[in-house]
Amino acid sequence: MIKGLTITPPVLGRISIGRVINKDGKRLPAKDDQFTITSQVQNKDGWINHPLDEKLRKSKTDKLRQIPVRMLFNDPELNLRAEYTLFDRQTGRPLCVGDGESCQRRTNNGVEQLPCPSPDRCPLAQGGACKPYGRLYVNLSEDDELGTFVFRTTGFNSIRTLAARLRYFAAVSGNKLSCLPLQLTLRGKSTTQSYRTPIYFVDLTLRDGITLKEAVSDAQAIDHELIEHGFDQAALETTAKQGYVDSCFEIDSDGLLDVAEEFYPMNTDQSDSQIQSTNDHLSTHDVTSIERGLRQSVTVVS
Repeated sequence: MIKGLTITPPVLGRISIGRVINKDGKRLPAKDDQFTITSQVQNKDGWINHPLDEKLRKSKTDKLRQIPVRMLFNDPELNLRAEYTLFDRQTGRPLCVGDGESCQRRTNNGVEQLPCPSPDRCPLAQGGACKPYGRLYVNLSEDDELGTFVFRTTGFNSIRTLAARLRYFAAVSGNKLSCLPLQLTLRGKSTTQSYRTPIYFVDLTLRDGITLKEAVSDAQAIDHELIEHGFDQAALETTAKQGYVDSCFEIDSDGLLDVAEEFYPMNTDQSDSQIQSTNDHLSTHDVTSIERGLRQSVTVVS
């Protein structure tokens, strides 16, 4: 096997709350107010929607703001990967990956282990070149129980919320996270920094109509049934963990140029900065729509 290759969960598609648009001859990231599930195929208009996107929308009269999911692993850190990442915006190649204490950085001498002061205090991170980069891997369909869809984000709100939820659900279920009926939920909140307008972040909750007591009880039963059928969850997690450990950079290399373009845009002038700031926030008139949409749910993928 190739040494230093990052072995990530098999990805069937992506979950996004944004896209890249053409504006005034430039390709710029734009936020959306709903989820979109896409395949891994693009055309001239962007990513082609996955059939699951249409399936989940059939029972909805409003926008897609909840998606039923299943975690592949019981270990929260295998489902959600997050590091400070400095990308080369021209090639999409990660140049430095760190956790706030130490980092791996590509230099003329190869990959070196160096201290990581975090983006606020790192001279290489000026201009938003280094951000927290999170990837959440979730299963959406029983048609491929080891296949995943990846939600990528550079937002602290989403990363912090998802990390907390995963750890809490793992704890209360007796480390049976992969057996819980969960859903991704798009939420909005206002802060002083957002000028009192809502901003998006992604949360992880139990599916509608299921109590925590019921979810934990069902998870224990599902885990017991899987063991009786010879399913080895512990071996799966050991294998997944080793796939990350063997990597020089814990970053999935597939489509990184698209990642850099969408999440690490180059702001060449003030107008670009203003466009990006506008895209980061919801319009005030969307608030009522969001509140209404968050009260609804999609049909659970069986």
